[in-house]
Amino acid sequence: MSVSDLLDRPLYSIPQVDRLLGLTGGTARRWIEGYERAGRRYPPLIRTELTSEELVTWGEFVETRLLSEYREAGVPVLHMRPAIEKLREGFNTRYPLAHAHPFLDVEGRELVMRAQTAVGLEAPLQLVVIRNEQLVLANRAKQFVDSVEYKDDVAERVHPAPDLQDVVIDPLRQFGEPVVRSVPTEVIAEQVRAGDPPEMIMELYELNRRQIDAALRYELLRAKAAVDSAA
Repeated sequence: MSVSDLLDRPLYSIPQVDRLLGLTGGTARRWIEGYERAGRRYPPLIRTELTSEELVTWGEFVETRLLSEYREAGVPVLHMRPAIEKLREGFNTRYPLAHAHPFLDVEGRELVMRAQTAVGLEAPLQLVVIRNEQLVLANRAKQFVDSVEYKDDVAERVHPAPDLQDVVIDPLRQFGEPVVRSVPTEVIAEQVRAGDPPEMIMELYELNRRQIDAALRYELLRAKAAVDSAA
């Protein structure tokens, strides 16, 4: 599968994106599709225009994952739109935030800085900053990059919980649901809730205890995020 095909691969419904990223219901739709309020139309942040397409591509999911790091920045994330438009143009790609180049290459970071400066992007939303006379990733952007595995400049898979490296979201495994190896974390948690001992699950799926524990911890974190989002 080519880089372009992977990023364009349709995977999720929009509500699924909220669930996987622990976003308050409706957040992904506002970011991906835009929204209307009090008779005013707000354009999408992830897509270039309103499409009414309910399926979210892997590239769109990865970009939404980055934005989720900034949701509590103190400035509405929608203010990033002009900078993202500049990055689409500068990197000549539909999904600039799903590539490694803007974050891991000096030349890419310089282009990001120029885009931020050109649109006057507020400091809490910036992707790169100057520290000790060097151009480095802002803290939230670094947290995102540390959670991503890149291949050929493209985000190939994502770790939804940075301290649980055994858990990955991979567009080519289990329809993009969180997995340990190729076993959905939700399946492992359901079996434990049903009373199956961890040793049996380990043998059934050829997993070790660390992987089982990672799946259970991740599902607990996801359940807590769902409760917090609904509060």
